[in-house]
Amino acid sequence: MGQTAYLSRHHQLNTQYHLGFFVSVPESVRLPVVIVAILASVVGSQAIISGTFSIINQSQSLGCFPRVKVVHTSDKIHGQIYIPEINWMLMILCIAVAVGFRDTKHMGNASGLAVMTVMLVKTCLTSLVIILCWRKPPIVALAFLVFFGSIEALYFSASLTKFLEGAWLPILLAFILMTVMFVWHYATIKKYEFDLHNKVSLEWLLELGPSLGISRVPGIGLVYTNPVAGIPANFSRFVTNLPAFHRVLIFVCVKSVPVPYVPQAERYLVGRVGPPAHRSYRCIVRYGYRDVHQDVDSFESELVQNLAAFIRFGAFHSCEADSRINERQLSGEQTDECRLAVIGTLEFSGPPAYEIDQSVGPASVSAEFETIEGMAKMIEMEPVSVVERKVRFAIDDEPETDRQSATDMRVLEELEELWAAQQAGTAFILGKSYVRAKQGSSLLKKVAIEVGYNFLRRNCRGPNVALRVPTVSLLEVGMVYVV
Repeated sequence: MGQTAYLSRHHQLNTQYHLGFFVSVPESVRLPVVIVAILASVVGSQAIISGTFSIINQSQSLGCFPRVKVVHTSDKIHGQIYIPEINWMLMILCIAVAVGFRDTKHMGNASGLAVMTVMLVKTCLTSLVIILCWRKPPIVALAFLVFFGSIEALYFSASLTKFLEGAWLPILLAFILMTVMFVWHYATIKKYEFDLHNKVSLEWLLELGPSLGISRVPGIGLVYTNPVAGIPANFSRFVTNLPAFHRVLIFVCVKSVPVPYVPQAERYLVGRVGPPAHRSYRCIVRYGYRDVHQDVDSFESELVQNLAAFIRFGAFHSCEADSRINERQLSGEQTDECRLAVIGTLEFSGPPAYEIDQSVGPASVSAEFETIEGMAKMIEMEPVSVVERKVRFAIDDEPETDRQSATDMRVLEELEELWAAQQAGTAFILGKSYVRAKQGSSLLKKVAIEVGYNFLRRNCRGPNVALRVPTVSLLEVGMVYVV
């Protein structure tokens, strides 16, 4: 507006002279305006940096951007984050623009077009919010779009006249980022669909045995997987090429939740995969954005302790459920995988062997043990203590003492095998993906998948870095995804 007022009084300008902002400022107030402009530049740069961090973080959560390191700097504010890689990229881009343009006029044209584009896009999105979120009539959204959109469209069209004079830069950067996000999101969705369609059924895992040439070796095998149900396809590839897996098998799925901290008692969701004799489990580990991922020793110890608590607690609530599973296994019927639950809230698909008074609060189970051997000794000495829950067991023909003794022996044997497997060592099994476009795909799809996505995947943070998996105990299983 100041430049417009200056032009209205000075119609004749020298063709060699470039009209700038400070030319239109009177000499008496030029210094205060310079100070205000500097402060505005600082505020604007911080807003751009914070906005970039927030957009990249949200895009990464939606699977639309390659994995980068996100550092949360506040325990109370979720959106207060710092991304080192993006910060370095912004610095390089700022230096490149300053060195490449060497003219504040071109930089101003680029900034002006970027600002006007953002304003126009936000106006269009706000009109959708008025209809979808605020539940207002469409005529209200249309009036808002016409009133504000027409004004911003005039400024946007005026900025487009400077397209060849520097305004092309934000359009080019937006096109590059949009291409990266589209390629990554498309390939990620296709990979996830491939995993869902090619995951192995539970029956396939239960049929693996000596008759098929499969042997169980000592130790614990931690198989990292993205799907929270089923057997991942990379594990079937591992067993196919190396017909052996560990005596204790744990399918681990690590998830991040939008809370600062996840309490230790609620971090692990544990369940079985198949009957207890198979020694296969599933565990979902939940971390908050301020939780510090443990090193491999503490993570392994906590995981084993929670499995042991699950075995000790679940055995006393699933005697009849396990017997039904074993009967259906012997009869050849199909069995279902038990649902995952936090320790103390186990649920089973079949009718319970006891009746619970719903007027009483939920149970809480003490599951703190020094070692698994100590836990095994406690099983021989004392029963499970359940607090604040009234239980009336169903009448069974089998004597209670004999059933309790059989349960104790089974739990003791399972805990001893878990302790022996921990002493034998732990192997971390991760999938290493290679994505290929299926035959008959277009040239554009082949370039996007086999060149673009694979380049981004090789140059972003790998899952072994994010999960802090030690290199010594890491087993990578190559998996070719044909999408």
